[in-house]
Amino acid sequence: MHNYALLYIALACSLLAGNSYAVSQQLRQYSASIEQSAWQLTEKTPLLCQLEHTIPNFGNAIFQSKASKALNLHFELDMLRLPDAYSLAEVLSMPPAWRAGEPGKNVASMALLKQFNGELPKKTAWTLLTELEQGYSPTFYFADWYSPYDNVAAALNPVKFPPGYQAFTECVAGLLPYSFEDIAFTVLSYESGSDQLTKESQRRLSQIAEYLKHDPQIEAIELQGYTDSYGGRWMNEQLSVKRAEAIKQFLAEAGVANEKVQVEGFGERRHVASNQTSLGRATNRRVVLQMARQ
Repeated sequence: MHNYALLYIALACSLLAGNSYAVSQQLRQYSASIEQSAWQLTEKTPLLCQLEHTIPNFGNAIFQSKASKALNLHFELDMLRLPDAYSLAEVLSMPPAWRAGEPGKNVASMALLKQFNGELPKKTAWTLLTELEQGYSPTFYFADWYSPYDNVAAALNPVKFPPGYQAFTECVAGLLPYSFEDIAFTVLSYESGSDQLTKESQRRLSQIAEYLKHDPQIEAIELQGYTDSYGGRWMNEQLSVKRAEAIKQFLAEAGVANEKVQVEGFGERRHVASNQTSLGRATNRRVVLQMARQ
């Protein structure tokens, strides 16, 4: 009897272990159906392009490109339930149904940080877009943080992707080739003895004005005018103010509210180069423009 009891206990433990193993292999899948699949351009400005795809009951997949000197792309997996611990998600590109039997492509591993969305850099993000364009489904596999028995698979549906992708590509082509960081601190230079900007500074100021048309988060702009040491001190101070006021007027015509712009004139004070050379004097003839965002 004792042997039978031991055998029963061993068998029960084996079954429990087997059930535990089976449960641990459960895969909870999230994906938009054909009817639900949608790719929408949710941001379309010269400063930002954003393409989004909703994964029902899971979250959103977001591709984003911003105005910059260099072409850029960022991917974010915006999850309704954020990770509760650090882990990794394997990113695979799964073939469409009509290519049955073809294995998935291992694209990347994505770090999942506690209470943060998943993110992928430029090269991998472009790979995902290319796979979607060819009808593949980029899919994110990871162990669930809230259930020890489940794994999760969240897939991007390529159905209806081409129109949204085309709109996104056109938007990216129209992004400004400079960002806020590129123009937030700008030194504008002047011709000798006048309030006329050099040609290079005119071009720079036009870029700034174009940027300001599209960024409502600009909180303040500070303009500080300076001159070289030629001429009287009082005259130079007045000239420095005149130069800064001319910039303020230009920005007002571009739509910037006057109350956001502060003007100061320092004349020939605060030199940044020697006034003994023509090059040094040209460096000192300037208006320094500084911007702050909310």
